Amino acid sequence: MRSKRPRRDLSAGIAFLLPNFLGFAVFMAGPVIFSLVVSFSNWSLLRTEPFEWVGFRNYVSMFTDQSFWLYLINTGYLMLGLPISICGSLFLAILLTRNLRGIVVYRTLFYLPAFTAGVALFLLWRMLLDPGFGPINACIEWVYDLFGATDMEGPKWLASVRNLLCLGFEKVGFSTRNFGVGAREALIVMGIWIAIGGNNMLLYIAGISNIPQELYEAADIDGAGAWGKFRHVTWPQLAPTTFFIGIMSFIGGLQGGFEQARVMTGGGPAGTTTTLTYYIYTKAFEEFQIGYASAIAWVLFALIFAITLVNWRFGSRHVND
Repeated sequence: MRSKRPRRDLSAGIAFLLPNFLGFAVFMAGPVIFSLVVSFSNWSLLRTEPFEWVGFRNYVSMFTDQSFWLYLINTGYLMLGLPISICGSLFLAILLTRNLRGIVVYRTLFYLPAFTAGVALFLLWRMLLDPGFGPINACIEWVYDLFGATDMEGPKWLASVRNLLCLGFEKVGFSTRNFGVGAREALIVMGIWIAIGGNNMLLYIAGISNIPQELYEAADIDGAGAWGKFRHVTWPQLAPTTFFIGIMSFIGGLQGGFEQARVMTGGGPAGTTTTLTYYIYTKAFEEFQIGYASAIAWVLFALIFAITLVNWRFGSRHVND
């Protein structure tokens, strides 16, 4: 007679897994599938027109919408600080893996911005960047006065549409009259400051700690200096960590920008800090165009998925080599 114990064990296992599975289906898989279905409709909470299935009309309208491309450019522009923040995290990790007195305290201090990231931190930076009484402009104008440039003023930061790439803010294009430092650069500077001592630093510290000391001893025997050890030992050994950090930072950059825009600028000035995630929010919860917002969300997902596949396909070669 076949034992009933395996069947009872299977039933018990399913019973334990069921709450987690139901939670995933109701709060994650369900809304994702629902948003895909809704993206093919004209669903609007304002009910200005009857509900109907419109096929790919939302997607066609999106790709012909000037605002979509402007906000996509904004999203990419705000990611220009990623290489600087990654390099800064690596530099900090190298310093914080040395056998120095009080090194744990230093690690904690550098990681503090990651703990305080949120609305309170954004409000603090908004005051720091205030062009009238903010301490950042006060320091810049003090430097100007020190060199005799008393007629020069500090950047307008969050109130300015200027940018270093001369990007337009009304339509896709370039204009030299837009050259300068503005709201985009302000958010980039703040993002670099937050990210340098954050999770990337911890990942690099863990990666450096796992490098075999025998490799450094062999480098010493070969007469390698500090730069030689970094170039031929530390950097190659950290390639998998750097690859992971690069991909996750890129994904986070495409998905980010909402909190900063919502708290610090409201997407302005003139939409220069509106990213795709904030655009989705405004379309869904301010203009109540649920179908159109869902279509934007799925285009963003497709973009992230495609870029991640390319990175894994070609970037992993260099990591494995």
